[in-house]
Amino acid sequence: MSILDAIIQGIVQGLTEFLPVSSSGHLLLAQHVLGIQENNLFFNVMLHIGTLIAVLAVYYKTILKLIVAFFGMLKDIFTGKFSLKKLNKNQRMIVMLFLGLLPLFLLFLPIPGSGTNIKGIAEELSSERNIILVGISLVLTSLMLKLGTKKQNFKKYKFSREELKNDSRKEINSIDAIWIGVVQFIASIFPGISRSGSTLSTGLLRGVEKQTALDYSFVLGIPAIIAAAALELKESFEMGAISSMNINSVLIGMLVSAIVGFLSIKLFKWLLKTDKMIIFIIYTFVVGLVSLIIGIYEQTQGFNIFTGNPL
Repeated sequence: MSILDAIIQGIVQGLTEFLPVSSSGHLLLAQHVLGIQENNLFFNVMLHIGTLIAVLAVYYKTILKLIVAFFGMLKDIFTGKFSLKKLNKNQRMIVMLFLGLLPLFLLFLPIPGSGTNIKGIAEELSSERNIILVGISLVLTSLMLKLGTKKQNFKKYKFSREELKNDSRKEINSIDAIWIGVVQFIASIFPGISRSGSTLSTGLLRGVEKQTALDYSFVLGIPAIIAAAALELKESFEMGAISSMNINSVLIGMLVSAIVGFLSIKLFKWLLKTDKMIIFIIYTFVVGLVSLIIGIYEQTQGFNIFTGNPL
């Protein structure tokens, strides 16, 4: 992999990990267009670490508060003073994050008769040889963003009596957390469904205030990014992928991913605040539709139209 390829993929990862356009889908599209065929597990790990640095840089104050609250909860548990009814705001957020992460463990659920689990199926779907699924998933992302912003703007659909009284709640409740977690689980399977976009839209549909929903989505993504990086790092060691990588390309890609990721979080927060989500709704729909058309054409012709290589 050349340094230029690393920079391009770092930019794609940094932009799309946090903007509601799907990092996995865009990385597959970038690799498809560039014709990159070699195993990129270790490089993907470093790109994830780059985006992890970005989100930690933006939310470091929140994360420090949650760490302090977590140890406070442990102290209360061991001293017999713990009570769910007496949790402070940060301790309650920790519980909501835990509930939101629970559905991700379904990835390790074995599929009877297949010899693999749901995570294995997800990895098979993430193949750059067929971008049809990416196209369909990006269109679905566009539709979810449209539904979420419509709910936020018009307050038309209600889910509970609590939300009838308060259209924009500033706290995540347990039902919100579970729904958001389930959607994050689905997004982790299909490349092209944006994790940040789908979880944000779910929060908006549940009646959560938009900045609260966005912050919860980003903080919820930290353990998910760490887990993904750890699993990919383990696999890259087992496959010997590290020794075959150009270390300069890896480091540059990680640095670019971190810088661009930091800027993309700031951009996303501003665009959401100023009600400019239509940009992402149109973008994901157009890119998804174009990818779907190209993917279908390539399958009928049997070759990659960008590189000329056979599928």
